Amino acid sequence: MIRIAFVFAFSILLFDLMNSRHASAQPGPEGALTPEWIENLQDSFELNEEDRARFNAITNSDINSLALNREIVRGEDGHFSHRIKGKGITNQKASGRCWMFAGFNAMRPRVIHEMGMEEFEFSAAFLLFWDKMEKSNLYLEQVIELRDVDRLDREWELINEAMVGDGGWWNYVTSLIEKYGTVPSTVMPETHSSENTRTMNVVLARLLRSRAAVILEASEAGANVAELRKRKSDAMSEVYRFLVLNLGEPPREFEWRFKRKKKGEEKENGEEENKSQEMPGPMDETLTDRKSYTPKSFYEDFVGVDLSEYVALYHDPAQPTGRHYEFSRARNIVGQPDMNFVNIEMEDLKEIAVKSILANEPPWFAVNMGVDQSREHGLMENDLFDYETLFGMEMPFSKADRSRFLSGASNHAMVLMGVDLIDGKPAKWLVENSWGDDKGNKGTWTLYDGWFDEHVYNVIAHKKYVSPEILEIFEEEAESLPAWYPGAQGIRLR
Repeated sequence: MIRIAFVFAFSILLFDLMNSRHASAQPGPEGALTPEWIENLQDSFELNEEDRARFNAITNSDINSLALNREIVRGEDGHFSHRIKGKGITNQKASGRCWMFAGFNAMRPRVIHEMGMEEFEFSAAFLLFWDKMEKSNLYLEQVIELRDVDRLDREWELINEAMVGDGGWWNYVTSLIEKYGTVPSTVMPETHSSENTRTMNVVLARLLRSRAAVILEASEAGANVAELRKRKSDAMSEVYRFLVLNLGEPPREFEWRFKRKKKGEEKENGEEENKSQEMPGPMDETLTDRKSYTPKSFYEDFVGVDLSEYVALYHDPAQPTGRHYEFSRARNIVGQPDMNFVNIEMEDLKEIAVKSILANEPPWFAVNMGVDQSREHGLMENDLFDYETLFGMEMPFSKADRSRFLSGASNHAMVLMGVDLIDGKPAKWLVENSWGDDKGNKGTWTLYDGWFDEHVYNVIAHKKYVSPEILEIFEEEAESLPAWYPGAQGIRLR
């Protein structure tokens, strides 16, 4: 009996010790990762055969190379039931001007086709100049507006963070073109600073903050708004000079001519080819006469699209659909409206995009480019990189949760140049990017419809492709979402 009692008492003691150790292996009272908890994690971990194979592969290879889903890669045939004819791929280089290039790329096919051109490209340097001027003016005006707020105020923090970065939305494109017009790329070509904006932006931000400090000092000394704007005017003269030194001075008037394609000589891909073996004559009959334009008259003559007829449609599962919203401070010009949109169901967003493509009008659209896309293969598809299988872990994460945890928002803009319809429904989409023809599939990407559901947020379309019911919602007063809302990433540098 004594022996049994001893064994029983020892068992209780051992049980208590084990429970005590298990209890101490939990997070500390403040949720800290305690030494006991770490020891428990170490003791409970065992590198089995499968994980050892993973360890050997992952530590010796690039993770994306191992996770690349070869079934998706080999399943792409490159065909689309409808494809808008285009010419050439643009390249934004080391700049965050995707929204601008996408805007131009939405217009280029119309210009090339209707004018019968061999090729054409808008000057992104021209629009960049005025975007930096307007953002500089907007920043200094916001400094005057918020001159009395606490320096820890969140809006103050945001305007000093965004400032003159490269980011933007569709409304940035329309505001600039409506005010300044456009010019061909040969009239104001790219410079090193336009293609590599980082250092230019850093120095420009330093200049503006320096002049903003002068404005605040004057305000604290009792200067009124008119006096503060006089100091802003002096600063803007310096900004203009700085931008001219980096980008060149934008033309107020220019002469220009272009070459037309020869008639009746089309390749299968829509590009014309001169099959004649005859020697050219003394005059090139495809070359137009030189004419004089202003940037605004050039836009009117060569594009002529009323940009106010286009609307922004959005899909954000974190907000109710059928409502009109705006992102506060999402603009680049003083006095212009903020980026505003109607939040709609995904199926409606796709239907509008398809209608636009079938009418040969490439829609501008914005996506989260940081997930499941390959620059090497030109593909966008869910689980293109199958990390769950590689690491043996399930990681479900919905579109709504990505927004909630600040990991899902549009950060890149492109245009849709085609769609593959199967039984009337899109199976995949053809995307024209602005990263040059050495990325993707010679500058284009295949976007599968499942990826569209998860990572496409914004589509711009002409009103004629949008239902009257949706258009009516734009007449309602927009609910303002704060500038730090997860979806409002377009105002930041990218």
